[in-house]
Amino acid sequence: MKQKNAPIAVFDSGVGGISVLRELVALMPNENYIYLGDSANAPYGTRPVEEIRALTLANVDILLEQGAKALVVACNTATSAAVRILRGMYPELPIVGIEPALKPAALHHPGGRIAVLATNMTLRQEKFAALLEHYRSQAGIIPVPASELVEYVERGELDSPALFSLIKHILGRHLDAPADAIVLGCTHFPFVRPVIERAAPHTVIYDGGNGTAREARRQLYAMELTNPSSEPGSIEIQNSSGDPDKIMLCYQLLDA
Repeated sequence: MKQKNAPIAVFDSGVGGISVLRELVALMPNENYIYLGDSANAPYGTRPVEEIRALTLANVDILLEQGAKALVVACNTATSAAVRILRGMYPELPIVGIEPALKPAALHHPGGRIAVLATNMTLRQEKFAALLEHYRSQAGIIPVPASELVEYVERGELDSPALFSLIKHILGRHLDAPADAIVLGCTHFPFVRPVIERAAPHTVIYDGGNGTAREARRQLYAMELTNPSSEPGSIEIQNSSGDPDKIMLCYQLLDA
């Protein structure tokens, strides 16, 4: 039986999942959190699926050894590759993954053009293919591979002429006309959202971080695992790189 004041574990391939941790803390500020970013192996989106799966399972083991009462996989690529396996391995553990926010985009832009900005691996996975098949009758969905953006966020380059040019190039390479909506299919991408908005003005941006946080809260309530404390919880950030600058970047992104 997990203790209610045990931490919620949040995992990402690097620093990007801090965007989801930010949503979790905003929704459940009294909970305790452990965040683990695997920046030593980022980006995951260009790796073979078997390697992504092995890395994810190994990192989740590290988090669960620290007594986590729930797990949030705050990485679209890791969710696609491993979350089903994790749920089979830990049936008693609340496990929440993340997926591109296609549902709200399709509901708000019926018949429109929706670009899904994600890593190459996320767009190749069966999970995304199922989402695409489900919503393709409601809107024109255009997959846009953008793994290169992850490396900019990992090094803390969140707004630069080079980043703006890259985003313009990526969008121009895949879109023959402006999209009505852009879905951010990688948790790193919310940190460069202002640059995406400048590169694609008048386009509505969607990301799945808030929905993931709400699902985590729902599962904790359903399993009676919410922390009863009314005091602000603790946040511990770990990173496989061992680089103190990477840890500092995570805290800066959390407070941004």
